[in-house]
Amino acid sequence: MSSRPAPRRTIAVVLAGGTGQRIGLEIPKQLIKIAGKPILEHTLHVFENAPDVDEVILLMTPAYVEDARRIVERARLGKVTQVLAGGSTRSETTRIAIGAAASGLAEGEDCNLLFHDAVRPLLSQRVVRECVESLERYQAVDVAIPSSDTVIVTRTHGDDGEFITEVPDRSRLRRGQTPQGFRLSTIRAAYDRAAADPFFQATDDCSVVVKYLPDVPVHVVTGDDYNMKVTQPVDVFIADKLFQLASHAAPAQAGEQAYREQLAGKTMVVFGGSYGIGADISRIAEGFGARVFALGRSSTGTHVENLDHVEEALARAYAETGRIDYVVNTAGVLRVGRLDETDNDTIREALEVNYLAPVNIARTSYKYLSETRGQLLLFTSSSYTRGRAEYSLYSSTKAAMVNLTQALADEWAEDGIRVNCVNPERTATPMRTKAFGQEPSSSLLTSESVALTSLDVLVSDMTGHVIDVRKQDPTTTPAQRSGFEAALASVLIQTTEDQGV
Repeated sequence: MSSRPAPRRTIAVVLAGGTGQRIGLEIPKQLIKIAGKPILEHTLHVFENAPDVDEVILLMTPAYVEDARRIVERARLGKVTQVLAGGSTRSETTRIAIGAAASGLAEGEDCNLLFHDAVRPLLSQRVVRECVESLERYQAVDVAIPSSDTVIVTRTHGDDGEFITEVPDRSRLRRGQTPQGFRLSTIRAAYDRAAADPFFQATDDCSVVVKYLPDVPVHVVTGDDYNMKVTQPVDVFIADKLFQLASHAAPAQAGEQAYREQLAGKTMVVFGGSYGIGADISRIAEGFGARVFALGRSSTGTHVENLDHVEEALARAYAETGRIDYVVNTAGVLRVGRLDETDNDTIREALEVNYLAPVNIARTSYKYLSETRGQLLLFTSSSYTRGRAEYSLYSSTKAAMVNLTQALADEWAEDGIRVNCVNPERTATPMRTKAFGQEPSSSLLTSESVALTSLDVLVSDMTGHVIDVRKQDPTTTPAQRSGFEAALASVLIQTTEDQGV
């Protein structure tokens, strides 16, 4: 019985040859910072985290190759094997990439190439996966979405301006995106034929295959509206907002043993650890071997809005263990009511606990986390995307947590400190019950599930992300759910036994 051949390697080629002139910048547009990081870094992270991609080759604007290499080094992007100067045209850059990819292959070996614009940082893992899967069957793949606009063809008539000459059927029109995927042998053959054409010019690679290899079908993978290209000044603003609102899934851990390996011997300080999500994070992390300091107003008399309390708590944890690897803040207050009817004490409490406290926790934690290259984990709420009537103070301070997370992730990147923010949907916690009364349990997340997802984030390399936790996440496979549940059950059983319950 013959064995199944090994799958072809997939190399992502990130094309970062733009200059930023259309945006009116002195630096290439791929180096503009969005959500705390250069656009280029966001894009490279997509492929770094893609299970279907084996290697990344970066083609950069020649004058900024060293800048790109520094980004790769700082972000610890292990899949990036080459950072090369791009050509003067898109097609010349593609030729350089083809040569670089081919140089690492054995004689007669083929691979998949995914050509992607560096200034499309919101590419989804679904699209990457479907492109690679399609290349198992087809030699060339494009990514496109249906056109929502009517497209017109015009002709200019002297000084009278433009006039419509044709209105194509919109149902057949698609807006092209990237990546564009090819088997190396296919795209190389297309460019070899194009080289013999003295009138050759192209702005994308699929058109080269369509023109010079007309017998090769180009399969279309459905793209995403989010997969926008940052080209015009307004695109920078839109992309920044999309990043702020985009959902990020925490990397799933392999199970109980993985948590133990990551957390054993580490020190975690949890503010808001008396009950709810904070208490569950503390209990589960301790069950996996971490030394946890769970702090709260009702359990340890720790008031997060009091800077002295925060400083004392962190100093005590450091004195007892000699390190602090993780600082988590789940403390918060939710007061429901009209703002014009809210008294000064309630307003002061909301601002101090929900905003000033995280700021003080962050700045006090810095010196400890910089030693361990650790992580600060904050919490927001789904109300951060739009202010909600009757709890305007809560929703506005939670929006501030997102901006604080992204700013600090950038500010502390050189120090190796990761900063992330968890955004759970409605969760069964005492704070929520106090604000809204009893609700159907089936409509709420459990605090344990949010806690375990928080641990996934803490032991990951993620930084600068807002991680959504939803009651039913369609991206979670049954295997991931079973591993999640097994790990949670294991630590909860062990904790119960230790407490003699």
